[in-house]
Parts: sequence; C-alpha cells; structure tokens
Amino acid sequence: MAAPSSPNDPATDPSPGDLIAARPWLRHDPMAGLLVDGVPLAGIADAVGTPTWVYSAAVMRARYRSLASAMADAGLDMQVHYAVKANDCRAVLALFGAEGAGADVVSGGELLKARRAGVPASRIVFSGVGKSERELRLALSEDIGQINVESAEELSMLSSLADAVGRRARVALRINPDVDAGTNDKITTGRAEDKFGIAYADAAALYAHAAAMPGIEPVGLATHIGSQILALAPYRHAFARVAELVVVLREQGLRVTTVDCGGGLGIPYRNEPAPSPTGLAACMKAAFLGLDVRLAMEPGRWLVGPAGVLLASVVLIKQSPPERFIVLDAGMNELVRPAMYDAWHGIVPVSATDAIAAHSPASVVGPVCESGDTFARSRMLPPLAPKARVAILDAGAYGAVMSSTYNARPLAAEVWVDNERWSVIRDRQPIETLWERERLPE
Repeated sequence: MAAPSSPNDPATDPSPGDLIAARPWLRHDPMAGLLVDGVPLAGIADAVGTPTWVYSAAVMRARYRSLASAMADAGLDMQVHYAVKANDCRAVLALFGAEGAGADVVSGGELLKARRAGVPASRIVFSGVGKSERELRLALSEDIGQINVESAEELSMLSSLADAVGRRARVALRINPDVDAGTNDKITTGRAEDKFGIAYADAAALYAHAAAMPGIEPVGLATHIGSQILALAPYRHAFARVAELVVVLREQGLRVTTVDCGGGLGIPYRNEPAPSPTGLAACMKAAFLGLDVRLAMEPGRWLVGPAGVLLASVVLIKQSPPERFIVLDAGMNELVRPAMYDAWHGIVPVSATDAIAAHSPASVVGPVCESGDTFARSRMLPPLAPKARVAILDAGAYGAVMSSTYNARPLAAEVWVDNERWSVIRDRQPIETLWERERLPE
C-alpha cells in the first residue's frame, strides 16, 4: 500500500539543505558532492549509470533497532514482521532477518522470496485479501507462523485445504475496525467500505465458528488501518476496538493469544511532524498490556523509506516560459508514487557546486510519454545542466518494488551501501530481456 504525502503549498517546501540536514546519513562534501553514509553518489553514477537505486544498510539497521527498543522499553512482547511489499530486495529481507525480524507477505512470491532470504517459516505472516488456493497450499506446506484471514469465504477455503492434507493452520482474523486513518483514500484500509478485513460486528461469531472448523487453529486477531499514518489517534481508536474484542472472545471461553497490530507508521517526506515508534508503543501498551497477549506488528515504509534514494541524471532543461522543465532519465516507470498518489519526494542536487548555486522554480519530470510523469512542480532548484545528477529522497519504500518497464525502459540497477563501501545487488536489466520471453504467433 504505497502511500502519498499530502500535497502542500510549494512556498512551504523545505529547501534541499533543510532536507539533507534532517537526514544525518546524507551530507554534501565540498569536493565529492552528496554522500550516503560516506559514499559519493557521483562515484556510483559514474560506475553504474543512472537511474539507480541506492540503499543504506546502516539506516535500515538503525531504524529497526530503534523500533525494537521502543517496544521493549514499553514492556511489550513484540515480534516485528517486516512488510515485504515495501521493498522486496533479497538483501533487505536478509538484513532484517539477521536482526531477528520476521516477514509479512501478501503473495506466494513474497513468501518464497522471504524463505530464500533466510527468514524462518515460523516468523512469516501471510496477509492479503485475495490469497489463492495455490498460495494457501504453499503457506500450509511451509508451515508458516500465521495466516491472517480476511473473510469467512477465505476461512472456509483454508479449512478445506488444511484438512485435506492433515494440517492445522494457525489463523488470526483480520478485523476491520471501521477507523479512518486520515491518510490518502487509496491506502486507507480500516474503514467499513474498504475491501480489507472482517466487519467488526461479525468478528466474534466468525472466530467462534473458526474454533470448530477442521484444520483451523484460531490464535488471535489482526488489524491494519492504512499506510503513511501521521497521527496516533487512529491507532488508539483501532487498538481499543481490538482490545474490546479480545475481552468479548475470552468471555465466551475462546482462546486468544496473539494480536497483530499491523503497520502504517508514516515518515516525514517534507520534514513534517511524524509520530515516533515510542508514541506508537505507548498506544499499544495502553490497549494491550493488561491482556496477556503476544503482539506483532508489520512495519515497512518506516524501516526502509528513508534508507533509499533514486539517483538520476538530467537529460535536458526545457525552457517553456514561464515554465522551466528539468527532464530526468528516471521516470514514473521507476518511481510511480508521485504519478499515482501526488506523493511528495525531496529532490536535491548531487554536485556540491550545484548545491550552492542560486535556486529558482522548476518542474521536475521524467521521459515517459505521459503528462503524469512528473516528480515535482515549482520546486526550488539550481540551474542544472544536462548530465547533472540529482537524488530523489526517501525512495527506499514503494520505489523499485513498484517499478515497471513501461515505454520499454529496462529496470534500474540497485546498489547497497554498507560500512562506507558499495556493491551492486541488482544489475541494470539488459534491454534484450524485454522481449526474450515473447513469441510471434504462427
């Protein structure tokens, strides 16, 4: 659920300098230009070309440890399942697996990718509204930790499949608490009219039914109210409703051992105020600490979003008074969030010389043959020349994972920065692969 930042008045946009100052893993060196964890982006661009995704392993580790510490300091028994949909790069999955995280997957492909990255099956949770029979069979064969069931129909299908192979599926019912997360309509998931989850009023009866079904072991409840959430009040409301349901179920003699709190914690794309893991932990503690349940959560964007940049080069500057268009070699086929959600991303020059030049308004666009292929309007930027480089910030989540080969543009390379060294973790897609699986009809 790739979420946007709300559109804002360009006059209030943070400057490139302000954006870099708020991200201590970034800095401008007077000679080498913009650095990520001490590694010059210009050197990566020279060696690998552009567009290229660049990820900081140190930022991911630090954010995971900060999140885990906030939960532990609040006295919460918490298992973190990284939301694979945010960035499914194997290096990312392996990093969080090594830190002790599990994986929240929403497809059979994500499940297999997490397993191949070394995530134990016992730490995998399978979410999603449309799991197929094939995917559920895979989950059963892998004996994953938990399946978050989204409907009575899915529960019935899973019961039949599990009973047929003599297995018991550990199940949490995903509850729709009818809470508006206050984020974009396209990534709000906890309202009654959204496609996700089981209606709150139906949940207790379905849980009791699940306890009597063959092949099903109900272990708890799950909820997820949306993505890029920038206030804690929706969490408090949703968690309170789930906690009330735990009490109701136990009063009926039903066993409830687990509550999956979902994800959605937002990040400050525009340096705007954003909630902290400590604040989220306080919401969970207030709702669940006295209930003697194991908690789980499914962060994605918060862990990886700030850790990534999209490195791009200027193709040309198009003067079309009163507009100045900075045309990049990266487009909506790489980073679709601005086109899909009107999402805001910081854009900063890589060159130290460009960074100190006078800034003026410009529209930053890509090469794709769509008017929607626009990264920014009226953004204050220097007079960039062709071949100048820019970094599009906070692109580690819902970036490469949502990219496409639209307009027959190959997928970009991906680079890993760790310990002041960098390496390519995905080669740029050879253009020949765009048609190698195609056949002409006889």
